[in-house]
Amino acid sequence: MSWIVRPVIGLIPRSVWNASVRYCHWRMSLLALRESLPMRAEPKKKKKVDPRREQAVRDRLRKRLKKLERVPPELIPIEDFITRTKFLDESRVRDPPKLPVEETERRALLMKEWSRYKQKEHEKEAEMIQSMIEAQQQALQELRLESEELYQAAIKRDQGLFPLELQGCSFTPPIANYEAPDGKYRDITKVYTQ
Repeated sequence: MSWIVRPVIGLIPRSVWNASVRYCHWRMSLLALRESLPMRAEPKKKKKVDPRREQAVRDRLRKRLKKLERVPPELIPIEDFITRTKFLDESRVRDPPKLPVEETERRALLMKEWSRYKQKEHEKEAEMIQSMIEAQQQALQELRLESEELYQAAIKRDQGLFPLELQGCSFTPPIANYEAPDGKYRDITKVYTQ
């Protein structure tokens, strides 16, 4: 084949030939073919493997796999997933940042405004309750003028209004001379082996 390629390469300038070899590395072209001397060396001899040894290695691997399948490995817990108790404590560690005077004043005025609003709301609610009580008293007085029996029935307490059933003592007094047990200590520290 080299006798075909050599005349073709001789017709093309050397700079184009080098450029095509340099930039066309992902596909083969006639310009990229080069002549080289045949390798004059004997091929490496293959190692002779004893079939009995190979079979013994395979058997050992099978035995190991069977052992691993019988007893599943115990997994060691990852300590990073266990939250420490000191991180569960909600007490504040850092001091709050110091606020500027303007922000402090704004917050104080906002709190005062909020307390005024809640005070007005409370006064309206108390006034409404008082007016309802006065209306109820006036209605009862009018009812008493009409009929004494109806008035007595109206002011009678309704026993079924709040259904409450109590049986026995609701508070158990402490037992005299009772000594509480200290309890038992049991070590549950896990030991991991692998």
